[in-house]
Amino acid sequence: MFGSKIKLDKELMAKVKKYSDLAGYSSVEEFITHTLEREIERLEESDSEEEIKKKLKGLGYIS
Repeated sequence: MFGSKIKLDKELMAKVKKYSDLAGYSSVEEFITHTLEREIERLEESDSEEEIKKKLKGLGYIS
């Protein structure tokens, strides 16, 4: 499913596994893919790069 490999630290991976299991995903990869797709979809609804930056700041991804 993944064309690239992403490394996650052990603690984060444990959380991802926990929540993907709770949500009923068939795999961690499926959960991560779905989560990233949703976040990117929200960003793509923006009309400008400035709006995207504001959203990313609001989510704490950039300062």
